[in-house]
Amino acid sequence: MAQRVVLAYSGGLDTSVGIGWLKDATGKEVVALAVDVGQGGEDMDDIRQRALDCGAVESVVVDAKDQFANDFLMPALKANAMYQKRYPLVSALSRPVIAQHLARVAKELGADTVAHGCTGKGNDQVRFEAAVAALAPDLTSIAPVRDLALTRDKAIVYAEEHNLPIQQSKKNPYSIDKNVWGRAVETGFLEDPWNAPIEDLYEYTLDPSADGPADEVTITFAQGIPVAIDGNPVTPLQAVQQMNAIAGRHGVGRIDIVEDRLVGIKSREVYEAPGALALIAAHEELENLTLERDVNRYKRKMEADWAELVYEGLWFSGLKRSMDAFIDDTQKYVSGEIRLTLQGGRAVVTGRKSEQSLYDFSLATYDTGDTFDQSLAKGFIEIWSLPSKISARRDLS
Repeated sequence: MAQRVVLAYSGGLDTSVGIGWLKDATGKEVVALAVDVGQGGEDMDDIRQRALDCGAVESVVVDAKDQFANDFLMPALKANAMYQKRYPLVSALSRPVIAQHLARVAKELGADTVAHGCTGKGNDQVRFEAAVAALAPDLTSIAPVRDLALTRDKAIVYAEEHNLPIQQSKKNPYSIDKNVWGRAVETGFLEDPWNAPIEDLYEYTLDPSADGPADEVTITFAQGIPVAIDGNPVTPLQAVQQMNAIAGRHGVGRIDIVEDRLVGIKSREVYEAPGALALIAAHEELENLTLERDVNRYKRKMEADWAELVYEGLWFSGLKRSMDAFIDDTQKYVSGEIRLTLQGGRAVVTGRKSEQSLYDFSLATYDTGDTFDQSLAKGFIEIWSLPSKISARRDLS
């Protein structure tokens, strides 16, 4: 049996040409793998057939939308994961699930190599290859664009010379990646960080400045997972899809950021993640209601580290597994309802309730019925400030 390479296949120009390019460069048969993570667009059966028409010996299509939502998006939601406080890891979360299927298909079909369409400048090359290394350390990873000098110009010529079934149109000025958690846009005029985004960049969100009346939505959580929207039961995938639609029509989730890439350069990125940002806002507020102060404080510190690990391609690392164990334990009591008001690009929490709430009205109120013993505060303050008082005496002497 001939040696094989499994290529993560998108159906676009680079990976379509990459099938023949890989075969020519390595002498191996190419198996195309397309993974549906809710990116929409073309029918997956059409993508499957295109891979075969471009020379793949087999073309595998995987519907991973529910797996992506259950096993990747929900851990990110429980972690309130936001890289550099703003980016909800849209692309970073999809890469490990694709890598998981790359490793599985390679093992099932007897391939010794996997491939992807990433360049040598981005984060995704690291995410794919680090994930594959953690799952199947015996596999070799290669990238036609990075390792085999496949440029876009060469790809167009190759497609024409080999009559590949790829329609060539005027090059889209942007590089776009999308899945059900969000959409990422870069390059083109965005490479100048002074240039403001324009409206035609966006697909998942409507212009927040042209927004109409507000929408209210109530999200029900059970142990950190959204289980109902406005009282109607939902799966994790349905929760994300529905919140994308509701929040997106109010322009929620637009992000314009200069981020620090893993490879050491800064990159200007525009994202839109309406469902992600709305769900994270709701989940974080429910934690404020149900988690003890010290647990909440410590978790907020860990969330930044969790997001950095995932951004840097270490989804399957031992440290992340340990962090997940802690985060899962914190979610035992994160159950209840959060009411959001969506308007003008903002998702604002306006109500929260939970049977697991640590909010005690009789302690919080300033009116009749207050059970907080204020007489204890004076002694508490004296003890609390004692170290500062002692050091101040020394410093002022």
